[in-house]
Amino acid sequence: MIAELSPALVLILGALAIPLLPQGLVRNAYMLLLPILGGIQVFGLEPGLFGRVGLFGMELVTLRVDSLSVLFGIIFNLAALLGVLYSLHIRDTLQQMSGLIYAGAAIGAVFAGDLVTLFIYWELTAISSVFLIWASRNERAFHAGMRYLVIQVGSGVLLLVGTIFYHRATGSIAFEHMSLGEPGTWLIFLGFGIKAAFPFLHNWLQDAYPEATVTGTVMLSAFTTKLAIYTLARGFAGTELLIYLGAIMVAFPVFFAVIENDLRRVLAYSLNNQLGFMVCGIGIGTELAINGAISHAFVHILYKALLFMSMGAVLLRAGTCKASELGGLYKSMPWSTGFCIVGAASISGFPLFSAFVTKSMVLAAALEEGYWGVWLVLLFASAGVLEHSGIKIPFFGFFGHDKGLRVKEAPTNMLLAMGITAFLCVAIGIYPFPLYALLPTPVDFHAWTLPHVMEQLQLLIFATLAFAVLMRTGFYPAEMRSTVLNSDWLYRRLMPRIIARLVEAGSRIRARLVGAAERRFDAFVATVFRHHGPQGILARTLPPGITALWVAVLLGFTLILYYI
Repeated sequence: MIAELSPALVLILGALAIPLLPQGLVRNAYMLLLPILGGIQVFGLEPGLFGRVGLFGMELVTLRVDSLSVLFGIIFNLAALLGVLYSLHIRDTLQQMSGLIYAGAAIGAVFAGDLVTLFIYWELTAISSVFLIWASRNERAFHAGMRYLVIQVGSGVLLLVGTIFYHRATGSIAFEHMSLGEPGTWLIFLGFGIKAAFPFLHNWLQDAYPEATVTGTVMLSAFTTKLAIYTLARGFAGTELLIYLGAIMVAFPVFFAVIENDLRRVLAYSLNNQLGFMVCGIGIGTELAINGAISHAFVHILYKALLFMSMGAVLLRAGTCKASELGGLYKSMPWSTGFCIVGAASISGFPLFSAFVTKSMVLAAALEEGYWGVWLVLLFASAGVLEHSGIKIPFFGFFGHDKGLRVKEAPTNMLLAMGITAFLCVAIGIYPFPLYALLPTPVDFHAWTLPHVMEQLQLLIFATLAFAVLMRTGFYPAEMRSTVLNSDWLYRRLMPRIIARLVEAGSRIRARLVGAAERRFDAFVATVFRHHGPQGILARTLPPGITALWVAVLLGFTLILYYI
């Protein structure tokens, strides 16, 4: 019976007991134990469908175990463990509970075998994760959290409505491979796309993540978007539309990240960019492309968490993550600097670091399938990643122009979490075969070939030279206080202004219509008063003779009508 329970329950139910434990060593040990137990359960699961539950004539499958769900279950438990370790110094029950429930909900979603169970966990991720934003306890975080919640719950509503249409069309709620062609699958696809931060549906990411707490952003970076990647891989692998959506996703964030001043927001744009590689690989749909997308999602959770951890340490100690206000921190935060550089090298795809052995599978798959244009876009985006995350983040975060900031190094637990994550980034880059063994299909790909190594080194060297030249010539955008406008300007600024103008115009039209109606009504009342008022014609007293004449006329008219 226990074997049929989802590993999600370990974290979700376990998190509910956190308030009962005293702050300190006991609570910290308990929170670290939960993802360890969840990971042990994942490793012990047998392939198959379990946890079948009948509901309104439908069969729910709460636990589907296969290579895809197990891989995501492993990395999600690992991310939860690293996130808890990174946050041990805080004494905030709200963050401690919501973080573990959020991780548990994501784990439950990847093991869901039907769309209804997926929807339940899908919405639980939205509701639990928003508290990591609100935990900042300021007005900006409150408003960003509200926008985030509306968009995330809206994604779930699309999933639910799509499930209803899909069930009516097919008679099934099984979460399997689907094809676009009917309203239900399109709605489900759009619901997944919101969480995957498709173009024009992505701004919740850059809006909300930088407003979360130091530790909350690390947790947020691991689960929501990667859950969406899992669902796309499960439900829409081989959908050609995803290839072009992914190509757009890898390209446009590069330009925004270059001019962004807030380094955590730069990482949010970078996250969007990396999702594009995964979406593109899922769209190509070959075994090599799917393996590349899934393995890249695995390592991305690690190196992106490491970069957010390092920027979180900067925010904790320096009080800001603005590039215009930082510089020289490597002198007082050497360990955080080193870990940040490891994360930067990993995301850039340097040989011996994790992305080198995963991202290249997507690039190779694009070439094999003849998507030359897409391959060039991916290549351009790879160089852009080096510029905005591989160089900009460590340079402006820890080096740059020395502002004279001298602060303490990050707390020990944060350094330990960063150290473990950095070790994994290097270990996977050097020896990726244990990761390859977890992938859905056998991997017949060798990253350590001379042409691939030379190609990647050339790309990285020229991108580095381009950054150096732009910096020396003054063409690189200067770090300054600024607000970068994105497509959310359309619904956060333009649409409210348009609505305000329409309301104003409507008010004027209403005022004119009401004024005209009031004037007509006043004229009508005056006319009635003129005829029926005390001095009106119909109110006058007539002589008896005239009255008798009128009676005779009316009587005669009545008789004529009667006989006719």
